[in-house]
Amino acid sequence: MFRVNVEQANERNARRPHPDAATFGVTKFSDLTTEEFRAQYLMPKQGHPDYSVGSVWNSTGVGAPATTVNWFSKGACTPVYDQAQCGSCWAFSATEAIESATYLSGQALVSLSMQQIVSCDTSDDGCGGGWTYDAYQYVMSAGGLEGYSSYPYTSGNGYSGYCNFNSNDVLRKISNWQWVTQSNSETAIKSFVSSTGPPSICADASTWSSYTGGVVMGSQCGDQVDHCIQLVGYNDAASTPYWIVRNSWGTDWGVQGGFIYLQYGQNTCDMASTVTWPTA
Repeated sequence: MFRVNVEQANERNARRPHPDAATFGVTKFSDLTTEEFRAQYLMPKQGHPDYSVGSVWNSTGVGAPATTVNWFSKGACTPVYDQAQCGSCWAFSATEAIESATYLSGQALVSLSMQQIVSCDTSDDGCGGGWTYDAYQYVMSAGGLEGYSSYPYTSGNGYSGYCNFNSNDVLRKISNWQWVTQSNSETAIKSFVSSTGPPSICADASTWSSYTGGVVMGSQCGDQVDHCIQLVGYNDAASTPYWIVRNSWGTDWGVQGGFIYLQYGQNTCDMASTVTWPTA
């Protein structure tokens, strides 16, 4: 399988549409078949998000966005996590957004328990996938999230585990959540990221297993959501403007220790379809 994946990566590189476009090569996933990678690290195809729930962010009064923003480098995000062999990205993405939102509300930045969401959120399917907005709803109903230290992540073995939530160990709470956009508006997303914080997004990550650098462009990606991550910033000054996305596949994947760049303005990988933010 390794040889097949290397050949496919070389073929993708030969078809790069632009000098800034993404490159593909050998990664820690190179010995997996497409089916194995999807089963172990992505979610089943999620379909379309349910826009009938939640409210939409109001950008009235927000000024012009900055040229570049990176909330991770500003210290508003926890370190890059590793979900390992479990389709729990949705819980990681929601947890990361909660960590950043509570920090930006004036509280200390702490790592929170994505395992609590994976094991206790009965509206979703643990390692089988879920929606970030369901995760927010669960956290509100539970009265908050425990810290990572008291309820660490153990589902990297593919099992969602049993709920061991202890309300006495809650560290952070949220009061609500909202959509940043329901119309795939990257202009609205840019304004939000510039003015407010690093939201949760979901995207099609089916081609990301062999990503080694550059900007993933629309023609290099699919449009069926199967992975959720955190959008930590953007670079509008680059020759090819791009979004900065924090992944949850560890620091030994991607660029800059766990990140991927997605072309701005093309709804690359359907990244603009499921953009949410919790209210701390």
